[in-house]
Formats: sequence, structure tokens, C-alpha cells
Amino acid sequence: MSEVIAPFLKSSLPTTQVELTLSCRNLRNKDYLSKSDPYCKVSMKEPWQDHFSEVARTEMIKDCLNPQWVKKVILDYNFEMIQKLRFEIRDDDDGEEYDFLGFFQTTLSELVSFSGRQFVGRLKGEAPTDFGEIIVVCEEVISCKQIAEIQFRAENLPKTSWLSGINPFLVISRSVEDGSFSVVAKTEVVHGKQNPTWKPITIRATTLCNGDFDRTIKIDCYGHRGDGDHKLLGTCYTSLRGLSSQNDCMIFFNEKKRKEKPHHTAGELKVQNIRIVEEATFLDYIKNGTQMHFAVAIDFTASNGVHTDPNSLHHLSPNRSNFYEIALRGVGEIIQYYDSSKMFPAFGFGAKLPHGNVSHQFPLNGTPSHPYCDGIEEILTHYRNQLNTVQLYGPTNFAPVINNTAFIAAQFQDGRHYFVLLIITDGQISDLFETKRSIINASSLPMSIIIVGVGDAEFDNMDELDSDDVRLNIGNQVAKRDIVQFVPLNKFLSNSGPSRFIKSQADLAKEVLAEIPEQLTSFMKSHGFEPQVAAQHLPPDSTVIVPTAPLS
Repeated sequence: MSEVIAPFLKSSLPTTQVELTLSCRNLRNKDYLSKSDPYCKVSMKEPWQDHFSEVARTEMIKDCLNPQWVKKVILDYNFEMIQKLRFEIRDDDDGEEYDFLGFFQTTLSELVSFSGRQFVGRLKGEAPTDFGEIIVVCEEVISCKQIAEIQFRAENLPKTSWLSGINPFLVISRSVEDGSFSVVAKTEVVHGKQNPTWKPITIRATTLCNGDFDRTIKIDCYGHRGDGDHKLLGTCYTSLRGLSSQNDCMIFFNEKKRKEKPHHTAGELKVQNIRIVEEATFLDYIKNGTQMHFAVAIDFTASNGVHTDPNSLHHLSPNRSNFYEIALRGVGEIIQYYDSSKMFPAFGFGAKLPHGNVSHQFPLNGTPSHPYCDGIEEILTHYRNQLNTVQLYGPTNFAPVINNTAFIAAQFQDGRHYFVLLIITDGQISDLFETKRSIINASSLPMSIIIVGVGDAEFDNMDELDSDDVRLNIGNQVAKRDIVQFVPLNKFLSNSGPSRFIKSQADLAKEVLAEIPEQLTSFMKSHGFEPQVAAQHLPPDSTVIVPTAPLS
């Protein structure tokens, strides 16, 4: 019986979205000359899944055994579903290296239903010793598009000692229903200043106060210390409405010193500038006419194996889709709905063509002047035909296909078009330096790159390109923004039957496409494009105006 690969299945709408704020107390110290540098990896397992899959991780905080992470975890909460969660605390030693500091498992429903919303769990490990505690604050996300851009300055902050200067920074927290506070933002450290002015911070109103302009906000001012034991200089309380008025200066006070001197103050905090704006969302741009254009590049290098071999990643079978077909359908069948033309340029790379030359970018349909395919099924048809035409060869070069999409995107920087390049590959990149340079150059253009890795190869280089936390860089060249999303296909595959296969395909599309909305809006905002700009009438056939770069 042949296996049926159904189109993407829409999961039931979540009951709501919730935001988790995470912190820990009394973590174990795994470092000898300093304190641990902890971060939290958050994983989830839904009823149909056998294993936990990572859904988020916090930032790393240096030299701290009582971390309060700023980065929030946003999850879809489904009332009708048991959603198991695992929080794993790690000590970041160097990139992928880490020491285990403990874990805690619970369910999202337990966090949501817990009275007071502040949930404390005891961390566990292999040994029956004290690993400390994790504190989870769980709140429903209220729909709000407003963003606050705030710049603070302070005056007359107290010195931390007579011998050294003061290195102040601010920690901003919002109140929780049980009276506690959860950290939402931190400023940078200003060195040696008693009257510092910090760089502006940009924060969503939902993060700062969950959209409630009257919710209490606590601002702590600390003196930075290299060992992580920062000194609290003073505290003040306000609200977003209070900050917006900019009329009053806020007085820092120190509770300990107030007990001795009731009128003691620890300096003043003032709002240098504040601006509250409406955030334009992905849907705002799409609804007002921004067109998405989808391009495909498929790996035809010899490491995949000849398609007639049943073990080949390109193996063609009448009864079962191969890995490349699964990836193409899983991603393509979603994004095609955002491309009104439904015409996709599709290329192969790393093959020796019939005339004997190796090509790192050749049109799947055999027409260099018009490499467009009418829908995903036509791409698949030409892909299968090329497997019977070209010789799988090498090396695995990404830069040519990236530069091709960048060449096109560079001609459409008007806020009306956005380009997404899907690269499906089986192995490590041969031209890593050139690929990094191509991505850095493309990061200022209206485009994103999705890389799906198939097979069992090591994909270490891909993680370098998918720079979620640290901008991709080569020397002094730094990417303007993160435009790459890498996902290994094996993470979503199962051999336990067609139904699991379909679910894996749906999960693949969900993870691969998760960053595209933010990447599109970040480009639009960085160039000052409002959704109304894209609302002008587009040419009747956008395919005609989208050229292709010279093929290599």
C-alpha cells in the first residue's frame, strides 16, 4: 500500500498564548575561579511526541548563581492537551560546551493553573543533592501592538566605594498578581559615571506591563561588579503611564539605609526621552499588499548517493517520498499561499551537467532565461527529471544561489516585496567563508534563507549561519540582522506509520517558518517602511518584473 503524504494539517487553535518568565535560586557552582554562567533550555513534549523538543532558551548570565533571565518564553497553551515541559539549567563553558546544573519537569497546565502564578520547583539531577530551585512566572499574553522606546538618565548616584568609581546599570521588572516582580529588561553598564545616561531600550508594552499602562513597574539601579555580586544602589516604582508623562523625577531609595535614615535617598532617575508607537505586524504588511517570493535550491552533490540506490537521500520510489520531497512539500505548501503568482524559481547545485561542466546553480526546468515552476508539484516533477539527467558531483557551494536571490532582492527594496530562499542540503558547506560573506551582504536586503538539512551528516557549520543570539560576522563585517533559519529534517521524521509522517511534516513547516514573520518585519522597520507603503497597486503579474541573476 502506498504511503500518502497529506498537505500540511492545521492544528487546533491554541486556547491562548502564555509568557513564561524564568529565574533560579541557589544554583550549584561548577566553575573553580568564578561562578557558573547559567542559561535555561526549555523543551516541550506534546501527546503524540516521543521525545522532548527544544522550544526556547534564555540568554546566558555570567557569574551568577541566582539568575533572573530577561528573555521570555512564549508558548501556545491548549486547554484540551497535556503539554509536558522540561527546564534544563546549563553552565555555558564555551559555545556548545556546558555543565549540567539541574532540570525540572512539569506540565503547562500545572503552571497556568497554579495559584498566584509564581511557581517554584526544585531542580533535580543524577545525584540526590541540592541543585537549587527554578521560579516560573506564567502570564497570559494580552494582544497589544504598542512598543515603548525609553531612554533613562540618573543623577547623584552614590559611590560604591571611595577608591573606585561607580558602574551603574538598571534592571526593570513588572509586578505580578501575587505582589512579586519579574525582570523584563536591563540596560547596559555605564562605567565610571554618577550621572549616567543609558542607551535607549525598546520593549513591547506586553512585555513591560502586559499592555496595562497602570501596572506597577520596579526599577532597580545596581553598581556592577566583576564577580557578579552586583551592589543594589536604589529602587524606585512607577508605571508606563507615569513614565510617559516625563514630568516627575523618580527618587531612588535604599530600604536598608532608610531604616537608619528615613529621609535617605540614593539619587534620581529621569526619563530623557520616551516614545510609544504602534508596532506594525507581519499580517499588517501582508494584508496591505507586501508580496512574498519563494525560491528553491536543491543539493545535487555526490554525497547524497545515486537516486537508483534505495539508501540514497534522492532515492525515487513510487510508494514513498524521499527526504528532499518531504522537505519541499512541508515548507513549500505553506509559503506558496503568500506568493500570489505561485511561480517559483527553482535551481539545483553541485551537479555535472550533460555538457560536462559542474554547475553550482542550474534551473530545474532547463530554461535559464525563465527558471520558474508553476507550483510545488511542478518543482517536484523537474527535480525528478534532473536526477535522471545530471551527474551528482560537488562541491557543496551555497554562495552562488544566495548571491542570485540577493541580486534579485536588491532591485526590490520598496517595501512591496520580500524573498525567501529554501536550500535543501545533505552536508557541510564547502565554501563556508564565501557563504558567510554572502549572508552578511544579503542581511540588509528584503530576504530570508531557510536551510533544511537532510540525512545523518554533522551540520555544525549550519549552526554558525543560524545566528539567533550573536550576529554573524567576519572580522569587522557584521550582519545587519539574522536572516537564516536552519532545521535538521531528522528531528521531525518517524517511521512509525503515515500519520506520524504527516505530523512530522507539519512540525517541520512550523519550525522552519517560525522566524520568517519577524525577519520580514525587522527589514521593513529598519528601512522605515510602514504597511501603507506596500498598499499601492502592484503590477498584475509580479512574476514578469522579477528578473534572475546570471546563472553560474
